[in-house]
Amino acid sequence: MPPANPSASQRLPGDDTLDPAAQLRGLLERAAGAGSWTLEVNFRRLSWTEPLAELLEMPRDVAPAFGDALSFYAPESRALMAAALEACRGSATPFDETVQIITARGRRVWVRSLGEGLRDASGSVVRIQGVLQDLTAKKRAEQESLRLTMRLSTTLASITDVFVTLDREGRFTYVNRESERLLGRTSAELLGQIIWRELDGSGGSRLRRELLEALRSGQNIEFEEFYSGLGKWLELRVYPFEEGLAVYFRDVSDRRRAQEQMLLLQTSISRLNDVVLITEAGSIDAPGPRIVFVNDAFERNTGYSRDEVLGQTPRMLQGPLTQRPELDRIRAALQQSQPVRAELINYKKNGELFWLELEIVPVDYFSRGLTHWIAVGRDVTERKAAEDEIEYLAFYDALTQLPNRQLLMDRLQRALSQGVEHTKIGALMFIDLDHFKVLNDTLGHSKGDLLLQKVASRLSACVRASDTVARLGGDEFVVMLEDLGENSEAVTARTKVIGEQILAALIEPYDLAGHQHHSTCSIGITLFSSHQQSIGDLLKQADLAMYQAKAAGRNAVCFFDPEMQAAVTANAALNSELRQGLRDHEFLLHYQPQVGRYGRMIGVEALVRWQHPQRQLIFPDAFISQAEESGLILPLGQWVLETACAQLATWAKRPETENLSIAVNVSVRQFRHPEFVDLVMTAINQAGIDAQRLKLELTETLLATDIDVTIAKMGMLKNAGVTLSIDDFGMGYSALSYLKHLPLDQLKIDRSFVKDVLTDPNDAAIARTIIGLAQSLGLAVMAEGVETEAQREFLNRHGCECYQGYLFCKALPIDELEVFMQGLAL
Repeated sequence: MPPANPSASQRLPGDDTLDPAAQLRGLLERAAGAGSWTLEVNFRRLSWTEPLAELLEMPRDVAPAFGDALSFYAPESRALMAAALEACRGSATPFDETVQIITARGRRVWVRSLGEGLRDASGSVVRIQGVLQDLTAKKRAEQESLRLTMRLSTTLASITDVFVTLDREGRFTYVNRESERLLGRTSAELLGQIIWRELDGSGGSRLRRELLEALRSGQNIEFEEFYSGLGKWLELRVYPFEEGLAVYFRDVSDRRRAQEQMLLLQTSISRLNDVVLITEAGSIDAPGPRIVFVNDAFERNTGYSRDEVLGQTPRMLQGPLTQRPELDRIRAALQQSQPVRAELINYKKNGELFWLELEIVPVDYFSRGLTHWIAVGRDVTERKAAEDEIEYLAFYDALTQLPNRQLLMDRLQRALSQGVEHTKIGALMFIDLDHFKVLNDTLGHSKGDLLLQKVASRLSACVRASDTVARLGGDEFVVMLEDLGENSEAVTARTKVIGEQILAALIEPYDLAGHQHHSTCSIGITLFSSHQQSIGDLLKQADLAMYQAKAAGRNAVCFFDPEMQAAVTANAALNSELRQGLRDHEFLLHYQPQVGRYGRMIGVEALVRWQHPQRQLIFPDAFISQAEESGLILPLGQWVLETACAQLATWAKRPETENLSIAVNVSVRQFRHPEFVDLVMTAINQAGIDAQRLKLELTETLLATDIDVTIAKMGMLKNAGVTLSIDDFGMGYSALSYLKHLPLDQLKIDRSFVKDVLTDPNDAAIARTIIGLAQSLGLAVMAEGVETEAQREFLNRHGCECYQGYLFCKALPIDELEVFMQGLAL
């Protein structure tokens, strides 16, 4: 642009206020934040309006110069604007640029610079008109918008949840990265798409209805829905705003699955037949932990509804017969946060007693420490009733309801083990009815049974409630009198009086179902203190005294005389002979066959015999008890065990006998030996036999004491493969509460029950009960002493399929047994 003549440059006329068009132009310029200028090309004259002067911060009295056309532009913008002006002057090319100017005060201002050229009649550009518009506010707004946009972008990028925005038609307008990952699509693919079509492809879905309702109502909405296309449960939080909706998604599939699992678990627990009760892990002191859950079985078993027990304590189920020792044991376990098992008497809502077998375990929820107790229980009332019935049969005589031999032994043992400080003297009476067999033979067993019942009643009436009247069997009764005093002479006199009272009571006539009967008895008495005699000695002494009363003419009372100790001398002599017999190998084994259901021989029982040099063959009844008392049962029992194993090894070499087993009786003293298990295993290993072919027959008295040791030893033998059986079951100590824990294979019915199983209802009931008990425990059962086909048929009918007795074969020496087996189809 050619230099201008400063004197020719001027402002627009100062009297614009008189020109309406100029006034309007001024208003427009101020409204737009702009000022205009005119450049006369031919006259090199520049003029501007007052608003432009204000924008340039020029004093009112300073006129613009032609050279000022470019001088106000910032240096970085001058080249651009020079080129624009030159193009406009040369060819009337309009321009519209956004640039910065520097005001007279040195302030930079963003402006929009527009210009166009005007031509004369010849087509030459004679004038350029332009406008500078102040963009400061716009730029500030743009920068603020940019800052807001950056802040929003940063905020949106920081959102870890799935987040989208939708327009009012439900189309995606923003999608964050989490949304892309969840939906499996890029933002480019999602933007502009309708959300409900992308998620479930349905126009009538719940998603569409909920989003449209949020748009309509302007209310926030939250809901969860399963979207099969994604295979996920999503939680949606919807927030309406002016342009549409902001939607947060959260994948709650894991929580939903956990809820479903919890629902399934709760439903399963509710439907269990076992009682389930959960309490908080509060203090076990009164009032105790509170119940927070019970299942349906709890309601059925107790009669209490769920609402009645929640917030209460389990103490509400206790009553007068609830066992305090068991409660104390449970309390001790809970105090140590240990699981505990118990069998507890509880009470229903109607007051009815029931037994509950409980297992209580602590709950450590997410390692936050003890939070709850869970009790799972099973109603075992019926089982307890059956156990009580069997226990009653085991400890009480079914005919007279008196204690039997075993219970008498228990009480006598307790009386003898009270300690040296107990100085009171007791007495044991052995009572035998005189000529009782005559009554049975003449009037029948029913009359005999009736007499026994009446005798039992009269005997009980003659003594104190603290004394024991027991029936040993047949017509034999024992009366045990305890704590009669400390002076033996006074005790003897008092006992004699009681004995005479018994004689007088039993001599009175009996009405036996319309038949009058007279009977007498013979009584033998021995005194005892807590630390002097053994049970065996006492019974022997009382028995000897009773026989002395018989010998004195019956219907008499006789005290044990120390001169009766001649029998003890005989026992000592027997002891010596036993020792010599062991040294001289005078003992041998006879074997009695054991058969299965169809008469097939399945094994034998090894029975020891003594080939005495003077008294010929002696059966074990004559020496086993003495061997027990003397301790000789240990070497004798070991010899029997080793001999039986050797025989098994011989049979194992022959196909026809390789499957036979041998049962060996084990005494209590032998079993209690610390090395018993090792001795058994040594015998098995040395013989090289299959341990399963060896059957150890144990007596019930093993269960009387040290039950934990017994179970442990039996467990070791069982794990080694040895077969275990309880011999003469029903005659000894039947600890039914422990029987279920014993690793047994078989119960053996004693011959005394089998003998009269067809004629004595009591023996029949006991036999059926033992068979049923064995079956319920998954045990085999064998009956010994089977002598008739009718006995075998009765036992078979009730589930006993293994037998031993004279019906099949007596006990034979090994050579005779081999001949016997050759005649069988093994």
